[in-house]
Amino acid sequence: MRGCYCLKDSEFPIDMQPNPNLNVSKESLSPAKFDYKLKNIFRLHELPVSCVSMQPHKDILVSCGEDRLWKVLGLPKCNVLLTGFGHTDWLSDCCFHPSGDKLATSSGDTTVKLWDLCKGDCILTFEGHSRAVWSCTWHSCGNFVASSSLDKTSKIWDVNSERCRCTLYGHTDSVNSIEFFPFSNTLLTSSADKTLSIWDARTGICEQSLYGHMHSINDAIFDPRGHMIASCDACGVTKLWDFRKLLPIVSIDIGPSPGNEVNFDSSGRVLAQASGNGVIHLLDLKSGEIHKLMGHENEAHTVVFSHDGEILFSGGSDGTVRTWS
Repeated sequence: MRGCYCLKDSEFPIDMQPNPNLNVSKESLSPAKFDYKLKNIFRLHELPVSCVSMQPHKDILVSCGEDRLWKVLGLPKCNVLLTGFGHTDWLSDCCFHPSGDKLATSSGDTTVKLWDLCKGDCILTFEGHSRAVWSCTWHSCGNFVASSSLDKTSKIWDVNSERCRCTLYGHTDSVNSIEFFPFSNTLLTSSADKTLSIWDARTGICEQSLYGHMHSINDAIFDPRGHMIASCDACGVTKLWDFRKLLPIVSIDIGPSPGNEVNFDSSGRVLAQASGNGVIHLLDLKSGEIHKLMGHENEAHTVVFSHDGEILFSGGSDGTVRTWS
């Protein structure tokens, strides 16, 4: 009789975990910053940069490119500490494990890969999507990764049992982004079918869809406190939504160039949008003013703030990562 070794499924947390961002007092936040100036240009990839992401606890950045590589960068000089390769097609997105010691990447090769950042080794490959994977996100418990794909589905992967636990069906076109609500089992997806959807990751059921965009939605994200959603579409319209009431707050047309990605600063008071015309738009959520950062010569694909908001990082179609401070 042959022995059988079965990997055990992870348990989803039963209750909402406390969101530490809710305990941050307004007095402790530094003033919102808008006067960024282009500081440095780092040519890191042979092909367009698709994603830049901050390590959750350290001043470390990861950049992903269509050259199939991801790179760990030390800040502030963006010196390359580690280069990862193993995907057989362009990289679309990356996301750090909550501890910061692992990385998930998604790719045009239809896979999601998990990486050990101490060694740069691929420790797990999730296969199951039938077309390119656009986006990936970690659950805050660290036991699940979710991905969204051109195949119109999203999937929830169990890191411990190394299998797909659930496939989310409902979108009628490419699912362009996926994001876990902070410290919960709730997922947010955006799609080329012009809708946002809210899902229960435990059941795979779509609990609510949000309508209002007139074009393909390229990205959507929760603010750090989880009270608000920001989304941007292929004609440059950015929308803010009240997540608790699931109602639209405001719509801002900064097109006609596509909005490729949106990201909040850690205070949730500034929203950055990377645009197809190379402009980084900064939206002051208090006053409604829009500030423009000009410096990319071509399309800007991705944007992220440093933890203290003093530096902004952006990646473009020319293979560069630019720092603004």
